[in-house]
Amino acid sequence: MILIIEDDLMINGLLSGILQKSGYETESATDGMQGLHMALEKDYQMILMDLMLPLKSGEEILRELRKGKRTPVIVISAKSDVNNRIELLRLGADDFVCKPFDIDEVMLRIEAVLRRVEDKKDSLVHKEMRLDPENKRVYIGENELVCTAMEYAILEIMLSNPNKIFSKRNLFESATGEDYMSEENTMNVHMSNLRKKISKLTDEPYIDTVYGMGYRMAN
Repeated sequence: MILIIEDDLMINGLLSGILQKSGYETESATDGMQGLHMALEKDYQMILMDLMLPLKSGEEILRELRKGKRTPVIVISAKSDVNNRIELLRLGADDFVCKPFDIDEVMLRIEAVLRRVEDKKDSLVHKEMRLDPENKRVYIGENELVCTAMEYAILEIMLSNPNKIFSKRNLFESATGEDYMSEENTMNVHMSNLRKKISKLTDEPYIDTVYGMGYRMAN
């Protein structure tokens, strides 16, 4: 199901009709408030969205949506200024199409974004961090976080259970298969190195220390 948030009824109907002919189910909203409510209430495959909307702008919808959902969003707008497009990508848009648009281009971009989402399904994701278990690589946004094998193993364990508190012993033994010596400073060093690497790519915290208990992924 694809959600179309567009106040121009002709464009809304055009997009809906073309998508339905291509085999997609669609739902439509004609103002930003309605669109945001629908986007938060339901899990859509994708959202196609204008920026200049009544009641709530496309930028406001993106900010609210990205607080809790990663639904793919393609913005379709006449606001084609480069700085504006860059800001939209920073807010969490997945792609941008300028008005007036070519319907074939829109369909190609929809298919490309959906393919990317499908490719990421087996990934472990927390906020903007994504682990690719098949290739043993870690990304924050579009940037790769270069990890040692031990650092990757720690992140893989923690992202598999992002709300769980892991003791140092639990993390070490799960990552290495070896007994943990409590007097060793090993885990502190690994966590310190990981935090330093993460801080070079984002100001967002990713690892919390739960004093007296261990570590967990930051919410």
